[in-house]
Amino acid sequence: MADMNAETSGTPLTGRKVFFIFAAAFGVIITVNLTLAYNAVSTFPGLEVKNSYVASQSFERDRAAQLALGWDVAAVLKGDELQLSIQRNGYPVEATIVSAVFGRATHVGQDQRPDLTFNGEAYTAPVEVSDGNWNLRLVAMSEDGTMFRQRIVVGAAE
Repeated sequence: MADMNAETSGTPLTGRKVFFIFAAAFGVIITVNLTLAYNAVSTFPGLEVKNSYVASQSFERDRAAQLALGWDVAAVLKGDELQLSIQRNGYPVEATIVSAVFGRATHVGQDQRPDLTFNGEAYTAPVEVSDGNWNLRLVAMSEDGTMFRQRIVVGAAE
């Protein structure tokens, strides 16, 4: 049987070594947390409106006017082409596109501003796409001047 009092090989574990082990472990944790926090804040656009109180004052009125338009809006990708359909009662609607931003829901780095053109049935524009979820943030104006604002989840054409 081995002698229990025999010295073990290596150096003894001292308080100084334990301190450096803990300091290194917490240093790694803190560094990872700071990196993740920086990436989260720097890549997410965050704001929908600059002043939510001011926006809330006309929200219900704007919403009712937009719903009164009766528009059915959908967007699909066919290859590298974005197709936006705006219809009322099954018929295509030609509206004034005030702004259209095609991009990811959580990252503005790949945002594109497609030049949508109406072909009599739908609006189309070439876009650069890769796998994943895409949104179209649309602001359009009807013939009577009613503003239409909607974030549309873009699906793949079947």
